[in-house]
Formats: sequence, structure tokens, C-alpha cells
Amino acid sequence: MNSIGHFVSNEHWPGTSGRLGDVINPATGEVISRVTLATKEDVDTVIGIAAKAAPGWAATPPAKRAAVMFNFRDLLKRHIEELAVMLSAEHGKTIPDAKGEIARGIEVVEFVCGVPQLLKGEYSEAVGQNVDSFSVRQPVGVIAGITPFNFPAMVPLWMYPVALATGNAFILKPSEKDPSVVMRIAELLAEAGLPEGVFNVVNGDKEAVDTLLDSPLIDAVSFVGSTTIGEYIYQRGTAAGKRVQALCGAKNHMVILPDADMEQVTDALIGSAYGSAGERCMAISVAVPVGEGTADRLIEALTPRIRALKVAPYTDPSSELGPVISKQSYDKIHDYIDQGINKGANLVVDGRGVELQGYENGYFIGGCLFDNVTTDMTIYREEIFGPVLSVVRAESYDQAVDMINDHEYGNGTAIFTRDGDAARDFWSRVKIGMVGVNVPIPVPVAYHSFGGWKRSLFGDHHLHGMEGVRFCTRLKTMTTRWPSGIRTGAEFNFTAGKDA
Repeated sequence: MNSIGHFVSNEHWPGTSGRLGDVINPATGEVISRVTLATKEDVDTVIGIAAKAAPGWAATPPAKRAAVMFNFRDLLKRHIEELAVMLSAEHGKTIPDAKGEIARGIEVVEFVCGVPQLLKGEYSEAVGQNVDSFSVRQPVGVIAGITPFNFPAMVPLWMYPVALATGNAFILKPSEKDPSVVMRIAELLAEAGLPEGVFNVVNGDKEAVDTLLDSPLIDAVSFVGSTTIGEYIYQRGTAAGKRVQALCGAKNHMVILPDADMEQVTDALIGSAYGSAGERCMAISVAVPVGEGTADRLIEALTPRIRALKVAPYTDPSSELGPVISKQSYDKIHDYIDQGINKGANLVVDGRGVELQGYENGYFIGGCLFDNVTTDMTIYREEIFGPVLSVVRAESYDQAVDMINDHEYGNGTAIFTRDGDAARDFWSRVKIGMVGVNVPIPVPVAYHSFGGWKRSLFGDHHLHGMEGVRFCTRLKTMTTRWPSGIRTGAEFNFTAGKDA
């Protein structure tokens, strides 16, 4: 059986731990490989290697760092088919989903290929008599990234290309549930010309995470995952004096106004609620139709589309909905569905009980649709992270906006309407980090930044874009004054034959 260790100094390293975790194919429930879970001593060893490599990489001209990123981009594009299959085998998502994820990661690599421009400082002449002032951005040092299972390629690629391009060393602690694609991409980064020790992957569990959070050699920590863990990482990391960004849970609403194109709304909800089996922090999990007529039309349009979703493993090219990641997630989603029924919500489409020949032990759940959900229900308040869409009927537009603003999460939201005035009022008033107008999953492109508000984000900086550059660098401002006057006899002209 395949054994997965760590990736350190541009090569695979088994570490010293005897502890192993199972990597499971969620379509079959079978163990397909085992991953080494690092000890504190293993992680400290890797941190020491990264800290030693960081100064030399920071001193490398930005244009040379960008050249590595150009090579890396080309390798990712060349190997996207291989990477997608590797990703789907451990996560379960469809091949088109996997390719789309990798493509969004490549966008960030392309963005940081322009890092010389991104790091340009500011200069002010004569801020005082013969006094000038200028600023630069310099790398923070060693950055750790802790990433989730649901986007094992994309989320890491939202972190470390920015960190590396701006001159930092990086240690990635990916999810132990689907680590193989991360390890393969690490090989490609080494092939692109990155010096040894600058980028490292350490596989592990809480012991590895706590070691990264506590080490005085780690200068910053970037995290994506659940709110409970994110808050823990933010508190422990900042208590240790680190810069921390923790992007966390979500409960994303889509408001549907009476004038919306219902066919467009239905297409948008099918993709945004059920794509990747609902296992993404930008999934639309709450539809808010305004008015009873709008709600009735929505349910009528959605119901047959959800029932027709093709549930199958990624090896089936016609698959639209793969398994969820684990038995634990499978059981948790079923518990949420039971709670919704018990609290009086109407389960219009029941995706439970999916049986696929040859995949009887897989973690498959079909699309589920609840109607008449109320804001006091657990299925409304909490993030389910599965293929479950709740419809909460709003009597008015203002009630819909208040509903979004009153929720503890503030990651993403969307409105579907033909009314430009309503759309502008919506994005202006909602207390949400990312807003879509007739766009169901408003994930910003790489040169803008990704992040939520409220309990969807702990820290001051969002991911990638200029916010990512700011997180990975420190601002330094210089004020200079030189003796006034020009020394007599000084030579200011080029001398023929010497300087030509």
C-alpha cells in the first residue's frame, strides 16, 4: 500500500513518526494509502530547514523569484489532467470540478508572476528641507499554511505562491484526508527551480498544527477551515506573537427577487448548492425567495432538476454529484437532515438512500431540498457542508437583507434580479465579504482578494490579491537626509572609455 510522508528540501522525507493515518477513497470506503503524521520533533526539523533557507530566498531579486513562478505555472498547466485524477481519487469530486479547482489555483500563480510590480514601494521627495521619504515591502520570514480537505489543490495555491513570490519560506500542513495532490504539486514546484528548503510539506494532525503555532521561528500562519478550529488557531497563533489570517465557516444566502429569471436562478442554484457535493465554503446553502409566488415558482423549478442529478463516482464521466469526503461527514449530514425534519421543515427532495452497484460502502448523498425553513432551525444556523439546500421564504426584500445581516457568518452572498437599483442597494447594505449580483459563487479573481466578514474571518487580511501581498510582507519606511551643498571638484559626467 502506498505510504505518503513529507516533502522537505525538494525531496520526499519519511520523517521519524510511526503514527499513520488512513487515506480513504470516499466512493468505496476503502483505504487506498496511508499518510505519516508528523511528531513535534519532525515539525521542528522542518521549521529549522525553512528558517535557514528564508534569508537567501528573501535576498533573491523579485524578477528571479517571478521566473520560478512562470516555470511553475507552465508545469501546472501541463500536468492538470494528472493532478485532477489524483485529486478526485481521494476527495471524490468530479473531474471537471477538480480541473476547475486547479485552474483557479493557477490564476494566483499567474498573478504573482508580476511580483516585481506588486512590491514597488512609494517615494516622496522633499518631505522636509533636503529630506526624502520612501517605503518598501519586505518578507515576514517563514509562513505556515494549514489547509482543508475540500480544495486540496486550490486553497494551498491561494497561499504559498504569494508567500514565495514575495520572498518568504513556506511550510504547508495540508489535510491528511487527501494529501497526494499536494505532494505531486510540491514536486512540480521543485522542478520549477525553487531552492531547497524554501517550500516544504509536513503531513500531520493537531500535534503538527500546535507545533507550527507555538514555534518562535514561524512568523505568520494562514488557515482555511471551520470556524471552531479557525478561532483556536487565531487565538493561539496571535498569543504567540504571530500574524494570523483564519478564513472560516459560512452560511451563504441567495436572495431571489420576483423579477429574477427563474431559469437562470435554477441553473445557478444547481451548480452553487450541489457542486462539489456542497463541500465548499462558498456554496449557496440558503435560498431566500421574496414573496410566496416567487418561492412557489422556485420550488417548482428546482425540484425536478435536483431529482435528476446524476450521483456517481468521479470515474463516471456523466457524474454530477460525487460522494462526501468521509463516513463522519456522511453521518453528520444525515443528522442535520433528521433535525430539519423533526423541527418541521418540509423535505421536498430526499437525497438519502443512494445505492450504487459496486459502491455500496461509498459516502454518497443525493441532492436534498428543504422548504419552509425558519431562522431558528439548526439547519439554517449551522454550516452543513453537504448537498443540502434550505429555502427560507421572505415576505419582503428588507426582511431578506436583515436575515443575512443577522447571521453570525459573513462569507458570501448573492442576489438575482433585473433591478439595478435593488442590486446596488443590496451589495451596499449587506454585511458580507463577497457579494454576487446574478453570480451565484462570487469568488474573486486572483488579482482581487478572497475573504469574509464576521465569524467567517479572524484577522485583518484576506487571501491572495493585494491583501495577500500585504499579509506576506511588512512595510518599512525610510526617511533620509544628506548633507546639503555640492562638493567642489566632484565629477558628475561619464568619462569616455571608462563608463561607456
